Amino acid sequence: MLHLNLPGNPPSPRILCLGAHSDDIEIGCGGTVLRLLRDYPAAEVTWVVFSASGARNAEARDSAGRFLQGAARHEVLLQDFRDGHFPYIGSAIKEFFEKLKATVNPDLVFTHYRHDLHQDHRVVSELTWNTFRNHLILEYEIIKYDGDFGSPNLFVPLPPDIAQQKIANLLDAFKTQTSKAWFTADTFSSVMRLRGIESNAPDQHAEAFYCRKLVL
Repeated sequence: MLHLNLPGNPPSPRILCLGAHSDDIEIGCGGTVLRLLRDYPAAEVTWVVFSASGARNAEARDSAGRFLQGAARHEVLLQDFRDGHFPYIGSAIKEFFEKLKATVNPDLVFTHYRHDLHQDHRVVSELTWNTFRNHLILEYEIIKYDGDFGSPNLFVPLPPDIAQQKIANLLDAFKTQTSKAWFTADTFSSVMRLRGIESNAPDQHAEAFYCRKLVL
């Protein structure tokens, strides 16, 4: 199996993280962000949450602070687009993407899986590809009732301490979500364990992504 670093192995990579809701980035790629910031301490991160209002806004900001402690520089952008209505307000979200493109030129973009069954997730993914057309984009996965888990083709192994830090950050930051039956340590651990097995990760934990275009 070929192991890849970021394109050109930049000393200070620019990373863009996009999530429809307050905990999406953390669930989908939180461990990978933690590992990248350990491997690239000069990294710069732009962290965008499209629907974060009320208590979820405070949780999103708290969580971003936890995950981005190792970044040389970071910017957290929290928006208040209406949850569950992204397909119907796509024009306003598109305008935000255009403004974002004018200020951010990332080396790596994290976004939702194109075939995610949550409508808000799909809109963010579609507009990511529509906006960042000359960038490395990795689509992350989020477990849910709808059952849309597939077969990702790119894996990031996670050391045990990073896997545990991801879980701890999620449970500590998102108190409004802990009443949900699926929002548990064993849920997050089992997904990373499954992807660790599939990728033969040294420490048996990994996060998985869909990489649709990669230039070698």
